[in-house]
Amino acid sequence: MLPKNVLVTGHDGYVGAVLVPFLAERGYVVTGLDDFYFEDCAFSEPFRPAHILRKDIRDLEADDLRGFDAIIHLAALSNDPLGELDPQLTLDINAGASARLAQIAKNAGVRRFLYASSCSVYGSTQGEWMDENSPTHPLTAYSHSKVRAEESIRALAGGGFFPVSLRFSTVYGVSAKLRVDLVVNNLSAWGVTAKEIRILSDGTPWRPLIHVEDVARAYEFFLRTPEEAVQGRTFNVGFNEQNVQVRTIADAVAKVMPGIAVRLANRAEKDTRTYRVRFDQFTALSGLLPKWDLESGIRQLVDAYRQSFFTADDFAGSKYVRVSHLKGLMDQNRLDPTLRWKSA
Repeated sequence: MLPKNVLVTGHDGYVGAVLVPFLAERGYVVTGLDDFYFEDCAFSEPFRPAHILRKDIRDLEADDLRGFDAIIHLAALSNDPLGELDPQLTLDINAGASARLAQIAKNAGVRRFLYASSCSVYGSTQGEWMDENSPTHPLTAYSHSKVRAEESIRALAGGGFFPVSLRFSTVYGVSAKLRVDLVVNNLSAWGVTAKEIRILSDGTPWRPLIHVEDVARAYEFFLRTPEEAVQGRTFNVGFNEQNVQVRTIADAVAKVMPGIAVRLANRAEKDTRTYRVRFDQFTALSGLLPKWDLESGIRQLVDAYRQSFFTADDFAGSKYVRVSHLKGLMDQNRLDPTLRWKSA
């Protein structure tokens, strides 16, 4: 059964701002759901779906979900620094609320549930390649929450409910809701605004990468692939050739911007998060090839930064850094410590 009516949670975020118009252009009827923490963080004019629910995922009930054929669940505290703000709250939102969402989706008759997990669940490896059968080794509250959510959601498979956990590579590329706290976007922004590329680690960690538009293509594939082929399964999503070290990313930015130096931060510390990931299961099933590689993605970012007159102040500010922006909302007394909006 192919879905038509799709709910995208966290649609106003970095991935959602690319995914929602991609699906709408292909005939899906998309409803967005968001609590709009980052409503004021637009890099360019975002696409607005025809139907929007302004609601915290912790407050959803089955009646909110009736009539949807599929849910793409993006909404989360979305990276390691954000997760460390309050590790227990990260577990409550990313794991607890996600599991509850999947349960009430099943109760509401939603058939397909695509959960946005992360390759960061592999944590730190000793150079070996990780696949879906490899043990997870989460090192942060964020990655722990992803493992917990996967387990809870997988347990709900059956009875007409078809969940899939998608462990995405580190995303890069231009979005209307840009983030510069992602490694490729960050190093490209250093090159544009500082005329040098600064690496804050020792440059050796491995990261699998995927362009945000290739993320959208992957989600659309999992919407239309036969339910029985993916029910209850976990997929690493990315491409083998886009596993690279951080120093390689910096060198790629320097190639796009000749004359820009690459510099390691003084007393740079080794980042314990390092993992190389295989994506054979995903590419064999989907047949997808990347439309973007690292160099073309960096060129896209550099062009976008220059065309928008992106400055060092923009880069250093909170608008495009998720943890800084949320801290600002709390400092302004607009969010309470549980990240709920305060009444005016």
